[in-house]
Amino acid sequence: MPPNFKSHRVGDATITKVEEQELRNVPASFLYPAAEASNITGTDGALREYLEEGGDSFRLSVHTWVVRTPEHLILIDTGSGNDKERPRNPTFHRQSIPFIERLKAVGVHPEHVDFVFNTHLHVDHSGWNTRLEDGKWVPAFPNARYVFPRRECEYYSSADSHNEVNVPSLGVFEDSVAPIIEAGLADFIQPSGGRYLDIFEFIPTPGHSVGHMSIALRSHGETAIFGGDIMHSPVQVYRPDLNTVFCEFQSEASASRLRMLNLLADEDALYLATHFPASSAGVVGRVAEGFSWTYF
Repeated sequence: MPPNFKSHRVGDATITKVEEQELRNVPASFLYPAAEASNITGTDGALREYLEEGGDSFRLSVHTWVVRTPEHLILIDTGSGNDKERPRNPTFHRQSIPFIERLKAVGVHPEHVDFVFNTHLHVDHSGWNTRLEDGKWVPAFPNARYVFPRRECEYYSSADSHNEVNVPSLGVFEDSVAPIIEAGLADFIQPSGGRYLDIFEFIPTPGHSVGHMSIALRSHGETAIFGGDIMHSPVQVYRPDLNTVFCEFQSEASASRLRMLNLLADEDALYLATHFPASSAGVVGRVAEGFSWTYF
């Protein structure tokens, strides 16, 4: 499937999805282990629309959001990266993907990127922060400031993060975050969140990871929200109580998800997901039984 280069306009900003890879046939029973099969693959057409043919697995996307403003070029989340040693996560182990070429295809050259935002520091959100050069991990976007949630850096640089849920992300801090900090290119967002530049706001949405942040972009009365991994598929719009197998802190994850769904509906915001298939963008509405999802 060719990369998705569809763009969205929000105020003065243009937002483009650049896909790193598509994940096919992800079993529903694996992604949402606490859910009964009937809760996901039942007769509700709104849910079945997002499942693979056969109704028991998902198609997911791993991608970067490219944001262009009149002043800056920003990347939000950077996929899983090439050449990373992930022996306990075969999906992302020693990859060779032409992702930089895909960025260039939409006019993004690594040296022109001004900022890289990471919503959190899991394996499939920060891998292209660095690239391998002469056996050493170096910043992939050498002129950018990289913006990390401070709590994420503190946690994933410590032994506390070596838990069962986080096994797929072991090694990420060492090869994709620490080299950025050592190069003096990192800025940190406090756990309370806050504004960055003129139009961005980091919103604390902990649970999926310890210091997970969603990022709002507000320009000329319009709002877009980059959700990171607060949701993996539109099923969670309809079932906000469902957590994924990758959520490290279950109760906080579901609470953050519900708060975000209410915010999205209240602000009529464009939601820009990291793992939804197709355009990965849409709007959340309110219905009698909860929330609805419409793709853009």
